[in-house]
Amino acid sequence: MSSNTSTSRKTTLRAAALVASATMVVIGVQTGSATASADKSSGGQQLALSAGQKASAIRDAQGEASSTAAKIGLDGKEKLVVRDVIKDADGTVHTRYERTYDGLPVLGGDLVVHQKKSGARDVTKATDAEIAVPSTKPSLAPSAAKKSALSAAADEKTAKADAGQAPRKVIWAAQGKPVLAYETTVTGVQKDGTPSKLQVITDANTGKKLFQNETVHTGTGTSTYSGTVPLTTTQSGSGYTLTDGARGGHKTYDLNQSESGTGTLFTNSSDVWSAARQKAGVDAHYGAAVTWDFYKNVLGRSGIKGDGKGAYSRVHYGNGYVNAFWDDDCFCMTYGDGENNANPLTSLDVAAHEMSHGVTSATANLRYSGESGGLNEATSDIFGTAAEFYANNSTDPGDYLIGERININGDGTPLRYMDKPSKDGSSRDYWSSSLGNVDVHYSSGPANHFYYLLSEGSGSKVIGGVTYNSPTYNNSKVAGIGRDKATKIWYKALTTYFTSTTNYKAARTGTLKATADLYGATSAEYKAVNAAWAAINVK
Repeated sequence: MSSNTSTSRKTTLRAAALVASATMVVIGVQTGSATASADKSSGGQQLALSAGQKASAIRDAQGEASSTAAKIGLDGKEKLVVRDVIKDADGTVHTRYERTYDGLPVLGGDLVVHQKKSGARDVTKATDAEIAVPSTKPSLAPSAAKKSALSAAADEKTAKADAGQAPRKVIWAAQGKPVLAYETTVTGVQKDGTPSKLQVITDANTGKKLFQNETVHTGTGTSTYSGTVPLTTTQSGSGYTLTDGARGGHKTYDLNQSESGTGTLFTNSSDVWSAARQKAGVDAHYGAAVTWDFYKNVLGRSGIKGDGKGAYSRVHYGNGYVNAFWDDDCFCMTYGDGENNANPLTSLDVAAHEMSHGVTSATANLRYSGESGGLNEATSDIFGTAAEFYANNSTDPGDYLIGERININGDGTPLRYMDKPSKDGSSRDYWSSSLGNVDVHYSSGPANHFYYLLSEGSGSKVIGGVTYNSPTYNNSKVAGIGRDKATKIWYKALTTYFTSTTNYKAARTGTLKATADLYGATSAEYKAVNAAWAAINVK
């Protein structure tokens, strides 16, 4: 890896998003200089709220939660807890809630209330089922649920499995009829060395396992940067630290091959960071800055949670760990050093893909299983791709190939293809009734395909020197509307219309609503979204 140096802290802010020189991995789409400004034809564009305005809006909404619950017809035992508030330029307010029933969290009970300036109200629910159970007193002891969860972890070959915390009593409403259940989290280590936080849902009366989900999401890539990249650092005494005060205080730490804690904050006597040990930290710090700038400048989002607060990065994780992951609990990004600790997995696309899992968690919280899991993965591919195009890097120009530089297959082929996902040998091109049974990294294929078609259209073409040939399920010809609009539509749908249980059919509905908000229900963009969904067999 070649030397990387930083320029002065404040003078690099505007340049950081445009001076990439990374080898990318999980990426592929978006224009380079889009802004968050609304299209003049529509008031559906989200307003950029300051951290204080956001906090105030959430407090106000929580104060009215009881009244809102009654107005939308919830049972007296149901309560609403505000997660997020989004305001549009036309006065529409989208308030995202979690639900409780008789004081218990309702998993899969989230909903979004959309209220127009006129007072007209609409609701998007994760489930239409009535939230009610005969009793909140379980027949099953918590210890039995813990034993079941540990058994599930053993089946996954989780090392150092520990279910130390007592199972939490919940209402499980994400699938079928709501039931009283236990939620148990088993911590440990996955087979590849990634930390494990396995969520297991057990019926509190029958003991049947209802659901399990690995909540630590991983991605793979190799970073080989060239030239000088700008950094935003902070002066500390006579030296400097990798602390980005312009982006919510994002910090970058050296774990020094450990697998826990935060490690040591990178420090240097000068603001030139070129020592061998520092390079992975430079890559991670830079990648986080570009990802922040992409979300802020293109989509109007300030930070992963939208609250103006930075996450943090940890590099040099473990020994020979060939992966990277985002963890909601620590609100952090972690990178291994690769085979023989020779190639840190700190590329920009890894940061953008994995940090986008954090954005999804903070918004729709798409369940990482079945069709919603595929949409979760596709969202990270979509925004990772968008960030690559945004970086406008001549060394590694934006494209619709995922992992084209890392040679993970050993034959020079990409990890995934957005124009025709099945070219990787496992991903699906189109929706089918069996899609929910496919690994989420492959069931993401149809959504990635949708995004490519919406951006560029169908058929054969050359974009940025790369040849693509995107087919359609119905042999139709689809005209693209451009990456910028496609990205904004997906983001609008994710943040205002998707819920934890959104499947492909619901994603179609959500993106059409988002397009109507942004461009109008009779617009060419609306017709293009409809056509792109039909082209992947979602109607």
